[in-house]
Amino acid sequence: MLRKLLIGVAVIATLVAGVGTARLVLPTDPTRGVVKQLAFLRAEIDGGADHAAQQQFPEGYFFLNALYGLTWVQVGLADPARSVDAAREARWALDRLQSRDGTAVFDASLRPKYGVFHAGWTNWLRAGLIALKHSDAAEIDEFTSASVELATAFRTARTPYLQAYPGQAWPVDSTVAIASLSAYDELVAPRFGATTARWTAAVKTRLDPGTGLMPHQVEPATTGARASSQGVIQRFLVEIDPAFGRAQYEIFRDRFVAGLGVREYPTGAGGPGDVDSGPLILGISLSATVVTLGAARVAHDPLGDRLAREGELLGLPVSGPKTKRYALGLVPIGDAFLAWSRSARPLVADEQPELDSGPGWWRVPWLLLLWLPALIVWSLVRVRGSRRRH
Repeated sequence: MLRKLLIGVAVIATLVAGVGTARLVLPTDPTRGVVKQLAFLRAEIDGGADHAAQQQFPEGYFFLNALYGLTWVQVGLADPARSVDAAREARWALDRLQSRDGTAVFDASLRPKYGVFHAGWTNWLRAGLIALKHSDAAEIDEFTSASVELATAFRTARTPYLQAYPGQAWPVDSTVAIASLSAYDELVAPRFGATTARWTAAVKTRLDPGTGLMPHQVEPATTGARASSQGVIQRFLVEIDPAFGRAQYEIFRDRFVAGLGVREYPTGAGGPGDVDSGPLILGISLSATVVTLGAARVAHDPLGDRLAREGELLGLPVSGPKTKRYALGLVPIGDAFLAWSRSARPLVADEQPELDSGPGWWRVPWLLLLWLPALIVWSLVRVRGSRRRH
């Protein structure tokens, strides 16, 4: 009986190792998996997951809907056959962002209205909708008026970083907003080049002295660079200034990327986890790792493929005929960030030169971890069989 039990365990361990090996080495089709994630997310949002997320995160409702729409934009750009569906779903998400629920936690007295976080991400989704080339004149006019409001706010501000909430400002939010102005210039007509150039010049004079990157927060106090915001910043900078974006990305990669993920704080520094980073495991932030996956894909860095494959190993994916979810589907907003990152691509920027992938040895520890248990159990089966014969 013990030998039969060992054989059963050995077979299971071998199957797990085989599936894990396939996820590490075989070619993948990320678009197919992302479309199945989107099917899961739509059902969850229809069931109220965005309202539930708002009880867990400060912008849970907004982010779940925004990332759903933006992921559809990326799918539609990658596969033109899906562009009509993508435009429909992106439009649906945009309506939710502009609804009473979508604006409830933001301050309408700020400039731009509702603050730069809401205005920037909403305008970026508008840009994506225009990029799909299924928009009418009214949507282009809305994109124009929102972009003018953003540009006016930046021109009249004393700092390149506008407020997201009264008395609070994070550089990442202004980066998204400026990227939407750059997208307007490419998708509609050149109009905001001077605004984006002035913003970039001002940013370069306000970098975090400890890392040479943009700070994490600037109001009410300035704090050093952190990966949970840098992962998003690095994804959007390439849309604004490709050369500056590449230089910043390489610094970020050098200072924050670790062996098994992305550190929330740069090498040589430390700090606590919070609502932005989530819990830290040996300094590694899961949320920062997920958004860095998207930044790496936009930067044409093979790191993106590595992080995606490691996510397939550790993310507890459950895939059915029509849907796919990670972490057993318990945290839909996590699925939204992962789908957005797995399908990441530049919206209007040219494809970046590929970064050096470095040695491929990173798979070796994972393969050892996968196959060692199976080898050990099969060895026990063999020993048990030898004893029975003896």
